[in-house]
Amino acid sequence: MGRIAEKNIDLLVDFKKFKMKNPIMTASGTYGYCDEFDVFFDVKNIGAIVTKGVTLEVRSGNDGKRIFETYGGMINRIGLENVGIEAFISDKLPKLKEKGVNFVLNIAGKTVEDYVKLAEICENKGIEAIETNVSCPNVKSGCLEFGTDKNCLYDLISGIREKYKGFLIVKLTPNVTNIEELAVAAQNAGADCISAINTLKGLGVELNFNGAKVSKSFVQGGLSGKCVKPVALSMIKRIKEAITLPIIGLGGISCLKDVLEFVAVGADAVQIGTENFTNPDIAEKLVFELAEFIERQGFKDFNNLKEELRR
Repeated sequence: MGRIAEKNIDLLVDFKKFKMKNPIMTASGTYGYCDEFDVFFDVKNIGAIVTKGVTLEVRSGNDGKRIFETYGGMINRIGLENVGIEAFISDKLPKLKEKGVNFVLNIAGKTVEDYVKLAEICENKGIEAIETNVSCPNVKSGCLEFGTDKNCLYDLISGIREKYKGFLIVKLTPNVTNIEELAVAAQNAGADCISAINTLKGLGVELNFNGAKVSKSFVQGGLSGKCVKPVALSMIKRIKEAITLPIIGLGGISCLKDVLEFVAVGADAVQIGTENFTNPDIAEKLVFELAEFIERQGFKDFNNLKEELRR
């Protein structure tokens, strides 16, 4: 972070229970667990990583084709493939601590009991921040079932809150008509922060012609990338008007202009997702670009920029 330290640009994001040296994070499912991006940049330079979603058990994910490239984005149906919480604790957590990487553990489950047990493990292991995935459209049970009903969401987050005292982020789905009521339910249940949006439901169609014969295949899953940004901005603005919690915005961010737009509508930090696949050092670049922009424009620090963007 020398280039920033030399200019004395303060990019600090202080969520009270959780602090980040800057507002740039990587989104769950696009980074890995701990050291996958070390060859591209110094991960300690960004605000935090959000790990790949972790469940109680090991999951192999969905069969068949999992990725479909589409205009301005991609559709994925990975199915929350992951190593499970035991392997994360034994293999991944020590590496994160050794490297000094600021991180948020993304958790997912099939039942309320799954989430509560995961939260209890996180509390016992001293994990500072978790992001509760209640919005993944790529699994047959759990996640999205909790994230589309305000009463179910309230009960789930209340149960997690009883076991976990750290920084609790709730990741919301855009696949609803009233995202505001879900944000309010999460806030009332004891969440510390909202992250939004997760992927939109999408369908990829692949057609193959052999003379007059046609074969087709579908990839139904979560749509992400630049094409979802207008939806994400709209929903962040609506959430901001409904709650007082801090918000982490994500959905199609690929450049500094995008970051500034998300802050303008209410985000206090941002997560970079799909863009990591094509520009693996994008998160670090955005940290440097943000610091340079603040200095060039004459803002005092990131908080001053945020205040002016929201006037």
